[in-house]
Amino acid sequence: MNSSDLVTSEMQLLENFIHGDRASFTILYKQYWYKLFLIANRRLNDREISEELVQEIFVQLWEKRETLHIQSLEKYLVRSMKYAVIDHIRSQIIKNNYISYYKAFIDQEESDTENLVAVNDLATYLEKGLKILPDKSREVFRLSRMESWPVTKIASHLQLSEKGVEYHITKSLKTLRIYLKDFVALA
Repeated sequence: MNSSDLVTSEMQLLENFIHGDRASFTILYKQYWYKLFLIANRRLNDREISEELVQEIFVQLWEKRETLHIQSLEKYLVRSMKYAVIDHIRSQIIKNNYISYYKAFIDQEESDTENLVAVNDLATYLEKGLKILPDKSREVFRLSRMESWPVTKIASHLQLSEKGVEYHITKSLKTLRIYLKDFVALA
């Protein structure tokens, strides 16, 4: 059998396949599946995925057989496999990027939750610490540090001298620093 007879028989095989001949399809499958598998496996280094891609190529070939205009079945199949491999790699990249983003999001969310708990604990502990301050010192501290009032406004509002306000702030900070040192050690 010479090369023109092979081309003729392959063209006849392809023609029969296009018209739905399952025996021709089986022959074509047996003739090309291993070559396609090698192309995929060389790029992906994953036997299972490579086999799945070969199956997908042949399923699509069967489903589209009546609408395809194929000059060379081998070139068509090789090109189809290369695109299938590229699509698979692209989908894996997207999947991996999504997984990385999701993990970072979860880690951030957990970190945010831990930070929120820590802030709430600190606020609770600070409230307890404020209760041990004398009333006047507590009031000066709240206005100064929590409501951001300037010393002159606090002095005017509470009818204290500016030095008196500074004294209460200094005293409050010292007391709270000692009180919160235990909280920081626990945290």
